Amino acid sequence: MIETIVFDVGETITRDDRYWASWADWLGVPRHTLSALVGAVVAQGHDNAEALRLARPGIDVVAEYHAREAAGRGEHLTEDDLYDDVRPALSALQQSGIRVIIAGNQTPRAGELLRGLDLPADLIVTSGEWGVAKPEAEFFQRVREVAHAAPTATLYVGDHPANDVAPAAATGLRTAHLRRGPWGHLWADDPNVVATADWRIDSLMELTAIVGR
Repeated sequence: MIETIVFDVGETITRDDRYWASWADWLGVPRHTLSALVGAVVAQGHDNAEALRLARPGIDVVAEYHAREAAGRGEHLTEDDLYDDVRPALSALQQSGIRVIIAGNQTPRAGELLRGLDLPADLIVTSGEWGVAKPEAEFFQRVREVAHAAPTATLYVGDHPANDVAPAAATGLRTAHLRRGPWGHLWADDPNVVATADWRIDSLMELTAIVGR
């Protein structure tokens, strides 16, 4: 029986469209060009940040991130960045007695912005705030600590096979692979995903039926 559900952030809770568009604008490249590069590196199984290095060889991503912040063009999240099923799904889960947690690879600033959206969640935390990121086992150990439930009663939901599904399962958590975004769609039928994920879903609303069972 599932007691706690933990959600990834990018392409699970939030859309990454505007994130990549803002990077394209900052780097001075067409938005569709950077979008294509993201798809290309994801299809090859590389980290999507590699798209930035292809768009601007030699880029120091961390330094550019801080430069964007200093210029007032840094991270920004609004209601429009949420997928349509987020609020209804999280609300329904909470109402059914499920502990809802959002925990993904994001900066401390992203954590502040997410909490500012007043989402129906019991806890919102990021890797930047924890000081450890996925797919490190320590990240999922932290997830187990805040879940307040046994690992077999804790479900981690994410789109990324290598960052979400595999490491969460390796630490004893139940897993759901979300077919959403580049990673979710391009790797949905990968044999490792099929064999590892307890559930494969297309919408967060499907989770209400899972916990109902």
